Amino acid sequence: MVLSFDWWAKESHRGTPVVVKMENPNWSIAELEGPSDDDFLLAGSPHTNRDKGRGKNARQLTWVLLLKAHKAAGCLTSIASAMFGLAAAVRRRVASGRTDTDNDSTGGMEQENPTVKSRFYSCIKVFLWLSVVLLVFEVAAYFKGWHFGAPHLEFQYLLKAPYGVKDIFNSFYSRWVMFRVEYLAPPLQLLASACIVLFLIQSVDRLLLCLGCFWIRFKKIKPVPKVTVDLESGDGNGYFPMVLVQIPMCNEKEVYQQSIAACCNLDWPKSNILIQVLDDSDDPVTQLLIKEEVTKWQQEGAHIVYRHRVIRDGYKAGNLKSAMNCSYVKDYEFVAIFDADFQPTPDFLKRTVPHFKDNEELGLVQARWSFVNKDENLLTRLQNVNLSFHFEVEQQVNGIFINFFGFNGTAGVWRIKALEDSGGWLERTTVEDMDIAVRAHLKGWKFIFLNDVECQCELPESYEAYRKQQHRWHSGPMQLFRLCLPDVIRSKISIGKKANLIFLFFLLRKLILPFYSFTLFCIILPMTMFVPEAELPSWVVCYIPATMSFLNILPSPKSFPFIVPYLLFENTMSVTKFNAMISGLFQLGSAYEWVVTKKSGRSSEGDLVSLVAKGSKPHRGGSETNIGEMEEILLQEQKASRKKKHNRIYTKELALAFLLLTASARSLLSAQGIHFYFLLFQGISFLLVGLDLIGEQVE
Repeated sequence: MVLSFDWWAKESHRGTPVVVKMENPNWSIAELEGPSDDDFLLAGSPHTNRDKGRGKNARQLTWVLLLKAHKAAGCLTSIASAMFGLAAAVRRRVASGRTDTDNDSTGGMEQENPTVKSRFYSCIKVFLWLSVVLLVFEVAAYFKGWHFGAPHLEFQYLLKAPYGVKDIFNSFYSRWVMFRVEYLAPPLQLLASACIVLFLIQSVDRLLLCLGCFWIRFKKIKPVPKVTVDLESGDGNGYFPMVLVQIPMCNEKEVYQQSIAACCNLDWPKSNILIQVLDDSDDPVTQLLIKEEVTKWQQEGAHIVYRHRVIRDGYKAGNLKSAMNCSYVKDYEFVAIFDADFQPTPDFLKRTVPHFKDNEELGLVQARWSFVNKDENLLTRLQNVNLSFHFEVEQQVNGIFINFFGFNGTAGVWRIKALEDSGGWLERTTVEDMDIAVRAHLKGWKFIFLNDVECQCELPESYEAYRKQQHRWHSGPMQLFRLCLPDVIRSKISIGKKANLIFLFFLLRKLILPFYSFTLFCIILPMTMFVPEAELPSWVVCYIPATMSFLNILPSPKSFPFIVPYLLFENTMSVTKFNAMISGLFQLGSAYEWVVTKKSGRSSEGDLVSLVAKGSKPHRGGSETNIGEMEEILLQEQKASRKKKHNRIYTKELALAFLLLTASARSLLSAQGIHFYFLLFQGISFLLVGLDLIGEQVE
């Protein structure tokens, strides 16, 4: 007996109904049905109702197509709204008229000579106007019959055309072709080849660093202290040496509370620790706020002092040098340094100081940075990729294999004897941290990097702040290289360490990297579009940069969706880094710029909770804190500081954007696909950065 299935098919539906709400009022609610058993019956079954099944499938397909159309319409709407928002932001930038050539009122910065400042921009403008003229000339030649093949010029037209019948334009253009073949292409190709060699050397260095990092992970290599500390019980086998904690700051009222609170909560015997708040602020209100915060913690029993210099020379190096001259410093063996936005965990000293026990050659223990605002905007995400590679790969590999790396200026513990033996803090450059590290290395001191010990801090959220920070970070090493090169040559360290210091640490990673990155991708590549006889291979333009970006992003795997923006942004930043490198190498005016990186005062959730809890307690010798009034004051300060913020137009980046876009238009005539897309997207990247659309947006 054959069972019949028709009795339930008429009464119920199989599958899960899905209710879809449409934004369009013409579409209300649709119920999508899953396939019934009729759809799965064999073709020979007498109970198969094919017409009914086909009708049902047709209705389902119709609804699916409607859903797809609705989704596509939503995407188009969101894209249109984003474009309108982008256009509005561009209009605001142009209407405000603020550019990077406007003078800043930021304190603590030496104003640069306007002539020196505009020299680099003038060179870029010359290239831009020349490229526009050449583009018009090449387009006219294209319509005259001068067609180009990728990447070589077709000389058949030039050779076959009788000289007597040539018009003036063809005669002039043929002379231009011969001129660039004989005089322009050879030196340009030579410069391109030299940059390619430097590019390959730097890529090999980057690859070796990554292999070293993989080896460390595979072998699970990490520095192990000779004294183990039980972090839960606090037992350090009696090893609790005298530690001095220094917090240098200057007009950083957004972050002073959280850094002071974090240092006062360090888990270390109070009799063996002293916290110095080194305030270089020139704002009386900020000075008063910081001094009041120090007094509050003193009343709670913290061993903390406030210092303010009358003569503020030497920036951060001068501030630290002045603090080390205090008479009580001789009682301390180690000094931990934290910038104003850094928040060490309570067990920071217990995880770093034990490495010094029975290791008299150790001069520095450096911890890794972590960032509380790494997901704030696209700019902070890209910075996180860069700095994750710096700490995970560069610092860790150099620390494990050669016991030397550049001190990061904060989140580190120094042996005071090593500082004194190296000559102490010097104000001769804007990278005092790298300066003291190099001098300590020349004296034979060893460094340890702890990748598993993190200290929270902030990333610059605006392009203006990030740009100034990168300028200081790339001009200072060139100043230092000029000053310390004779000392490196005369030092008693091994030849291998001297070679590593001169050729890898300074030349390759501090000079060659920004030089070839800017010259190759922002100058030579656009020029080869107008002088096609000199060419750059596709693997130089696309494949190797993509591979290097892939390696750079490995330490932060969650950032893989941003690999293309990261590649484009790094090339975009090359203009700032190249300018800074030239300024530091030739001692130009901008090499001495020192700008305190602007902070937003972001804290982790746990820090906010602890601060609220502490702020609600009454303090001895003072009135109970009125939280409402404090919140109102903070809101007023935030509004006032936000009024001072503004987005700018960056002229050098904009000029390079139009230069690259012009070159991309020229590449269409030669049908160079990879070169066209690279120039197009790189030009758009420069355009977005030039209009200050990548970081914090101020309405």
